[in-house]
Amino acid sequence: MRRIYESDALSRDDDHFSPNENSSSERPQAMRSVNGSAWSKRLIPHLLRRRAVSVRVRTPKTEFSPDTPIPFTVTMKNALPIPITIRTRSPVRWTWSVDGAQEASRVETRDPPDRSGELHFDRGERVRFRKRWSQLFQVSNREWEPVAEGEYTISAAINVDNPKRDGLYDETTVRISP
Repeated sequence: MRRIYESDALSRDDDHFSPNENSSSERPQAMRSVNGSAWSKRLIPHLLRRRAVSVRVRTPKTEFSPDTPIPFTVTMKNALPIPITIRTRSPVRWTWSVDGAQEASRVETRDPPDRSGELHFDRGERVRFRKRWSQLFQVSNREWEPVAEGEYTISAAINVDNPKRDGLYDETTVRISP
């Protein structure tokens, strides 16, 4: 190998490119990355962005025995082949509830700031969240109350002004019986 470099075999007398040259005019320029979130905000209307994303709530079965935690999955999917960004009302990007009680709590558990947030989806991205409801409602800061037998609705929504109207909401009904 040493002989090749010492023999000047890699250099030429005519002004052509040599592998060991460093010429800024012939150096390939790296392509700058495109900020998909910025383009989504500027080019795609809010209505289209919201319609591109779907929300689904599913449980493994519809009937559960008392005192058995109920697992559920919230799936959000961007149907478009481009990145999508949805502006939310607060940094809390999505919520779940049981019979209208956010996170199965009948007391105010958190007070999010008054600033907006963003929920970003890459092109065709599907996001899954696995949660579990323990069949209890929080009634005070330290007290939880078990639920009675019957039907309960578990729902999830992206934190926008009217998620039902925009299709950013879904719910499923479960039954608790012995």
